[in-house]
Amino acid sequence: MDYKFKMKPYAHQLKALEMSWNREVFAYFMEMGTGKSKVLIDNLSLLYDHGKINGALIISPKGVTGTWYEQELPAHLPDHIEKEVVLWQANITKGQSRKLGTLFKTGEELHILVMNVEAFSTQKGVDFASKFLSCHNTLMAIDESTTIKNPDAKRTKNICKLSTYSKYRRILTGSPVTKSPLDLYKQCEFLQPELLGHSSYYTFRTRYAVMKTANFGGRSVQIVVGYRNLDELAEKLKPFSYRVLKDDCLDLPPKTYMKRSVKLSAEQEKVYKQMKHLALAELEGKTMTTATVLTQLMRLQQITCGHFKSDDGTIQHIKSNRMDELLDVLDEVEGKAVIWAHWQQDVEQIITAIRKVYGHEAVVDYYGLTPNNERQTNIERFQNDDACRFFVGTPQTGGYGITLTAASTMIYYSNGYDLEKRQQSEARIDRIGQKFPMTYIDLMVENTVDTRIVKALRKKVNIASKIMGEELKAWI
Repeated sequence: MDYKFKMKPYAHQLKALEMSWNREVFAYFMEMGTGKSKVLIDNLSLLYDHGKINGALIISPKGVTGTWYEQELPAHLPDHIEKEVVLWQANITKGQSRKLGTLFKTGEELHILVMNVEAFSTQKGVDFASKFLSCHNTLMAIDESTTIKNPDAKRTKNICKLSTYSKYRRILTGSPVTKSPLDLYKQCEFLQPELLGHSSYYTFRTRYAVMKTANFGGRSVQIVVGYRNLDELAEKLKPFSYRVLKDDCLDLPPKTYMKRSVKLSAEQEKVYKQMKHLALAELEGKTMTTATVLTQLMRLQQITCGHFKSDDGTIQHIKSNRMDELLDVLDEVEGKAVIWAHWQQDVEQIITAIRKVYGHEAVVDYYGLTPNNERQTNIERFQNDDACRFFVGTPQTGGYGITLTAASTMIYYSNGYDLEKRQQSEARIDRIGQKFPMTYIDLMVENTVDTRIVKALRKKVNIASKIMGEELKAWI
């Protein structure tokens, strides 16, 4: 391949590039940590060198746009390419406005616009992207493409409409199936309508899902109760995608999964039983929907973590053995550790407990209340400062696009039901640069909702493995 790489690719990255570079549509189904960002950047650079594009629109989750702009693009765009790289922001200052204006100048440069996927729920974001795509011959790429899996979401509809403006289209994700096989339809429609042989989401669902009629509130509705024809679906993906796992291509240290059992405190057990009784009574008296069931499960999970919301809306804290177990685990950890929690209250309590035992400088946070201007600083401190031993956050905020390889231990104080967030968060330490065997520890209260959450995650893992043609993984 006649191309001067800025950074030499691994063999699997070169294979992905060779398979895709001149294809109009392609899916990089490369596991987190295998370097799919580099492959995309080399792809768009190659297309630019051959005079096929002069612009690229990269769309990613909000928490990852900064990584693309500040790290990935500078690291992998070849030096010989003249470029204008701009990070889109909704609140535009005069200086930012001038910077954004450079995207529409004619010239020999490669124009690259990085936008967050959330912007496509707004007319302002859609209009700006549309203007950019209309001005250039472009490649359009969706990083973490499961962000457009919902066929009813405004951003999904808008992004799929905009895809017609771009000749070259790419999707990137290590977990294309996070909840069900139906996740695939809109991701593939972005690449090309009817790419999977179906003109609508509903005919696709009929082919690959088992449906059942249920009665909700006097209305008959169709619900999904299972899946079928998954081997066929797996075959349909192969012609336009490249799948690789870390275990297949990288010599990374081994992973071990462990569970640490936690007993409910006497106070927790009392409140848990009361809430469970009330939840069952409430569900019996209402039309049971997914939303109402999940609400009750959420309340029960909060109790196992030592807090719950009272009738007046205030957060009540109760004695929890989970925090004591976490501190016991941390006492056993050599070196650094990443700690994930599902609830904001948990993050705050964990930080307070760690500071009390290890000191203020021993911990950094990365969750919804962490100011945007402190997040990268906290990552760098954790990665480079020996005094900083613990990184505490939520997978929904910190689980994407960051590297935390200074740690080889990851602890899940509590889990959510979202498989993608779980897998993404695991990958923060399991990636290029990791030198030590990795240990993943789940704190779990047996015979509670904790067990149900893990079973739900496991079921999703099994379905995803089936579609991607993989063996079942050793997991929690």
